[in-house]
Amino acid sequence: MIASGVVVYVSAQPVDFRKAAASLMALVRDSGLDPFSGALHVFRSKRADRVRIVWWDGSGVCLYSKTLEDDSFCWPGVSTARLRLDHSQLMALLAGMDWKKIRPAKIQRPLMTG
Repeated sequence: MIASGVVVYVSAQPVDFRKAAASLMALVRDSGLDPFSGALHVFRSKRADRVRIVWWDGSGVCLYSKTLEDDSFCWPGVSTARLRLDHSQLMALLAGMDWKKIRPAKIQRPLMTG
């Protein structure tokens, strides 16, 4: 299960899926982000039917991979841009749904009174 407060970055540029976790983390570093921040970094394949996510969990690099058998993921247009998604948008993307239609409600943090 992915924590709801985690930062998620999606690369809109397809990557070579022969790359292992260390190579994907190098791409994160080369893009100017800290690969050891705990953020999830999402990558897409050229055919848009595969997704890989890499992150540092505090003790090592983790790799999540998913392939859709009969469909493709809903990806942003191919570009050098990097998008930031929230938890619910990431869950929709991984389910093969259109994550752009997810608009989470803004919840205010409770005030501590004493």
